[in-house]
Amino acid sequence: MKKIFNKIGQVLQLVLGAPVKLPGKVGNVLRYVAIGLGILETVLDEEEPPPEVNKPSVDSPPDFSEERSGADEAE
Repeated sequence: MKKIFNKIGQVLQLVLGAPVKLPGKVGNVLRYVAIGLGILETVLDEEEPPPEVNKPSVDSPPDFSEERSGADEAE
């Protein structure tokens, strides 16, 4: 599906960048389609789940690597 969006995007860039006189409404529609396609590509790229944070399990020994606040640094 990503390849299809890339191909459609390339065609839209070619049509919008060509020195061809298009009727006003057609040009506006193509611009909006190109913008919508760019948004869809961005959303599809961001669908990857964030990496999991290593949370200590109940059975594992404590790590003792807690963050210290600024008040702890003054001591």
